[in-house]
Amino acid sequence: MSRILIVDDEQPVRFALSEVLKKNGFTTSEASGGSEAVAMTREQEADLILLDVAMPGMNGIETLQELRKIRPNLPIIIVTGYADIPTAVRAIKLGAYDFLAKPPQVDRLVVTIQRALERSELKTLLSQLDRSVETSLEWIFGKSIAMKRVIEQIRQVAWSNFSVIIQGETGTGKSVAAQTIHNLSRRAEAPLQAVDVGVIPETLIESELFGHEKGAFTGADRKKQGFFEAANGGTLLIDELENMPLSVQGKLLRAVEEKKIYPLGSAKPVAVDVRLMGATNVDLKKLVKEKKFREDLFFRLSEFTITLPPLRERVEDIPFLAVKFLVKVATELNKQMRELDDDVLDTLMRYPWPGNVRELKNVIRRAALLSDGVVKIDHLEFLIDDRSDSRDMPLLPLKELSAIAAKDAEKQAIKRALALTGGNKSKAAAMLEVDYKTLLTKIKEYL
Repeated sequence: MSRILIVDDEQPVRFALSEVLKKNGFTTSEASGGSEAVAMTREQEADLILLDVAMPGMNGIETLQELRKIRPNLPIIIVTGYADIPTAVRAIKLGAYDFLAKPPQVDRLVVTIQRALERSELKTLLSQLDRSVETSLEWIFGKSIAMKRVIEQIRQVAWSNFSVIIQGETGTGKSVAAQTIHNLSRRAEAPLQAVDVGVIPETLIESELFGHEKGAFTGADRKKQGFFEAANGGTLLIDELENMPLSVQGKLLRAVEEKKIYPLGSAKPVAVDVRLMGATNVDLKKLVKEKKFREDLFFRLSEFTITLPPLRERVEDIPFLAVKFLVKVATELNKQMRELDDDVLDTLMRYPWPGNVRELKNVIRRAALLSDGVVKIDHLEFLIDDRSDSRDMPLLPLKELSAIAAKDAEKQAIKRALALTGGNKSKAAAMLEVDYKTLLTKIKEYL
């Protein structure tokens, strides 16, 4: 039951308003002037205030200004004589919800109060939701200044229909950012489809994106729906966007601009409504200058760009993320994991993390598996070994590494190559003398 505070210097007016409101399901309290209303608001909460303008001592405008200092979102309705309507209009500009002329019509009074209360409840709910979203996003991404900026960008773009490019090194959380944007968008109830063009043979990328008809090419023994159709009404994330062949980029641009796709082997267009996001770990602007990525497609996709910083540039997030991952893996392993030793945190903070957040997560998972409750420095021997050995280890082609310690050696070599190239997987693959897709598969396995 909503509580209404009636502020008027005339007792008969207060009585009449109180009786009307009680009959319509409200509870009431009364104040004979502005000073009393301010004092009562400090001591007890009302859901709404009916405020007279012309009162001795503190008038309605002065009272309104003081009340808003105490409770900025408290709905206040001005009830005034006809002569004071210009003053009532001024009160609206100062934050009052509405004004009613004395004596107010009962129906209009009740409806105005109900609308003001509904608006107040909605504002409170949105404020709570906003704080809840802020807290939940910090739990996902971290609390550093760098990640707060990313969180704010995510919140700004999520509700729009803008295309988004998310860029950052391997393991920084680009897919997580895309999922979060989708979850906060108006398309949240529709699917989010993710396609990694880096692991699809170049000859099949067009078919995977747009689908194909039966008999469209050798081996097409049935009709297949592409990722665009699967994401209809929702969001499509194209990962490893930099690996999109130029031959497909033009068709992708056409699909985005016309909101139509042409499955392979079909002359009939299929209408699609898809929000597009792209993820990349390279500077697409550089690829545009090198004529390896279409400029018009870049501008179409980069309506909004989010850059995720590497973990080494936000080390203050490492303790928080480490504990978060520890809690999750403890649940998975059904262990009573209590804490991380101080020397463990110190080691984690000093490590360069070429694999970023993904690598940190895997390190914590492995340490938790080895631990009996408290993660100690002994449980990070593999990490310490990585730090010391990789500095002096010659960077050999993967094919020359010893078969006996192939996995550990490959992991160290890949991490060092990524560190030396600033996370550029194409350059790292060249340094390690493997093709890009092989390196990508091993990165996902090891890091």
